[in-house]
Amino acid sequence: MLTTLEVFTTVVVGLMVGVEFSVAFVINRILDALPEDSGQLGRAHGGRMLGALMPFWYIGSLILVALWAVAGGDSHGAGLVVTAGALLLLSVIMSLLLLVPINNRNKQWTPENRPADWKQQLKRWDRFHYIRIAVIIAAFTLLVTALA
Repeated sequence: MLTTLEVFTTVVVGLMVGVEFSVAFVINRILDALPEDSGQLGRAHGGRMLGALMPFWYIGSLILVALWAVAGGDSHGAGLVVTAGALLLLSVIMSLLLLVPINNRNKQWTPENRPADWKQQLKRWDRFHYIRIAVIIAAFTLLVTALA
């Protein structure tokens, strides 16, 4: 049963990393290459869509890692799992404090109501997102190492 939890948790976190990596290095680059302000409108739609899913994915991943840490507390990789959990908790805190506020504003923007600094705000979101990706990649790496 523990092995199933370990593998399932690793897959769930790995998929989350893949989605976030894709957003940063594929989807946003495609959107930013669109003419005029189309990219911001695409990001707003993506923010609404992924904004509804990602809180469950992040919290669910954190819960799965916590369950793994408790169930496998006496295993050789327990410290790695606990550290991965701490990194995932950091990613949730980063999301709530840094990324979600910008995303919530962006979801509401239209060509008529965007602030003058909308491009700078999206660039700021991107910078925070790159840091969050590094954090969740580190967590994923620790989980894979604990699994091995």
